[in-house]
Amino acid sequence: MARRVAGFVLWAVLLAAAAVFAQDKEEGKKLYVTYCSSCHGESGKGDGPAAASLPVKPANHADGAVMNKLSDKALTDIISKGGQAAGKSAFMPAWGASLKEKQIQDIVAYVRSIANPPYKAAGK
Repeated sequence: MARRVAGFVLWAVLLAAAAVFAQDKEEGKKLYVTYCSSCHGESGKGDGPAAASLPVKPANHADGAVMNKLSDKALTDIISKGGQAAGKSAFMPAWGASLKEKQIQDIVAYVRSIANPPYKAAGK
């Protein structure tokens, strides 16, 4: 009986943790518009109002041929640590001090949702 209760408790804790870290692309869209769209544009095509003043064109997040090759970890690193830390443009700022891990995961979920062709996670 104690084993069954312990198993249930473990299952409940894991389920709660999964809910906390589940990606929310709608919340990600709100964050994207706030933090990313000035350079990447609201549709993610790298055509935001600040893009014209940058010496390097911001990434086109809607280009699935490019974006789908990047892992979630790579996207998380780029957002949190900045472009230069991930071998990308130094003009991509690091948002890790401003955004929580969950918020960054939500942005990754939103970026995945705008890719064309659509993103398909490995094994799915």
